[in-house]
Amino acid sequence: QVQLAESGGGLVQAGESLRLSCAASGRIFNNPIMGWFRQAPGKEREFVSAITWSGSSTYYADSVKGRFTISRDNRKNTMFLQMNSLKPEETAVYYCVIKYSTTSGSYYDIKTWPYWGQGTQVTVSS
Repeated sequence: QVQLAESGGGLVQAGESLRLSCAASGRIFNNPIMGWFRQAPGKEREFVSAITWSGSSTYYADSVKGRFTISRDNRKNTMFLQMNSLKPEETAVYYCVIKYSTTSGSYYDIKTWPYWGQGTQVTVSS
């Protein structure tokens, strides 16, 4: 089993920045890929970003490209999401996810990701 713990959420004003962290623990092997999803009130959970084990490949939803940056520190089994120029419509619970590299499936599909954190609330006021 793998445990994921998000932190760094909070209340910010539109245009401000926030940095989320996700600490992974447990059975971490097979060069896992990590990522972020978010779920706004009344909406479906959606893909935000993902990063490969080496960090050489990163993926972003079109809506966050150029404003969000995903990174990871494998020595500490931790992943980060730097969010700049936040918008009120990005108010959501942000979830950390992880999957083994041998697991197939689209990064955009929630079914691809077997392990999820509890989520951290991000609120962006206008």
